[in-house]
Amino acid sequence: MESFNSFNNLFFDVWNNGVFGINASDIIVSLIIFLLFYLLRRLIARFILNRLSKIVLSTTTKIDDAVIEVLDGPLKFFPVVIGFFIASTYLDLSDQNQIFFDLINRSLITIFIFWLLHQLIIPFSFVIKNFESKISKPLVDWTLKGLKILVIVLGIVAILELWGIRVGPVIAGLGLFGVAVALGAQDLFKNLISGIMILMEKRFTVGDVILVSGEVEGVVEQIGFRSTLVRRFDSTPVMVPNYKFAEQSVTNYTRRHHRRIRWLIGLEYRTTIDQLRNIRNEINTLIENENDFAKNENASFYVRIDSFSDSSIDMLVQVFTVTNDWGEFLKTKENLAVKIIEIVENNNAGFAFPSQSLYLEKFSDDKPEIFNPKSK
Repeated sequence: MESFNSFNNLFFDVWNNGVFGINASDIIVSLIIFLLFYLLRRLIARFILNRLSKIVLSTTTKIDDAVIEVLDGPLKFFPVVIGFFIASTYLDLSDQNQIFFDLINRSLITIFIFWLLHQLIIPFSFVIKNFESKISKPLVDWTLKGLKILVIVLGIVAILELWGIRVGPVIAGLGLFGVAVALGAQDLFKNLISGIMILMEKRFTVGDVILVSGEVEGVVEQIGFRSTLVRRFDSTPVMVPNYKFAEQSVTNYTRRHHRRIRWLIGLEYRTTIDQLRNIRNEINTLIENENDFAKNENASFYVRIDSFSDSSIDMLVQVFTVTNDWGEFLKTKENLAVKIIEIVENNNAGFAFPSQSLYLEKFSDDKPEIFNPKSK
């Protein structure tokens, strides 16, 4: 019986003093309060979002709609912050424990604030993207990523400062280590700086067709901090370090205003002067009347007799297409080729091909005679 009384006394003593001098019943009530807010966090967040959605429906801008979409995560975390605060205030804490729980509450509120700022960068991107005409799209993406990283770093620093961890001396202590890392990562910083210069100078952007001398020719798919992904026309991806673009010449085919067609059309030597003139004039008229070809001071076209080759009279046809698209260019080029063939055939002329005439002579005692293979 005495053992049972001793156990009762011990049990009620633990129940009354609890953990860290807190009554166990108060701990249970606090846990119930916290769990209640935790379980209702989705319902509370949905209620707030519905209220905000009704407000933004009356506006015509897309920014406030994007704000509502990104607030889902922070608003679900907000009831947890409130629940922990109410649960901690319900407890009868000592001064030392009160300081500890105050730090936790401050930390949770800090996390909520910086999480909210991190999410608000996404709708803020609508404002930054208005400058895409002045700066390239990858640079805008880099700016948004940099802002997100900055918010995360500032949030970590703020929480560490709350718990008495001074970040300044830690950073200063890592100075020598940072110098050593910088010396060992020269290529990394060189690529990073080159990447920034690519975006600032707008040498090329995602989707451009480029040629890097001695490296690769293809379509730019991604511009990263360290390297750029260029996909060759055979679908092979090639990662090019960014510093290569500073050391090698880069040809950006997408920036061309026009594509050039340049042909030397070989006509037979039996073609008469009148036929040559008619063919030239009809091709010239064809190009003048077609809207697929550029006609300005920077894109002149020429149709002229150019040279006399071994087997043909060569006529130069040089013209620039209006389109810069590869597929449309091929279509325009094909149409021009077909019409030139029709013009040559309509003038009863023919295209030359490499040929040779062979003359054999039969020598006799008196005089040479032309050898005729048909003679016996």
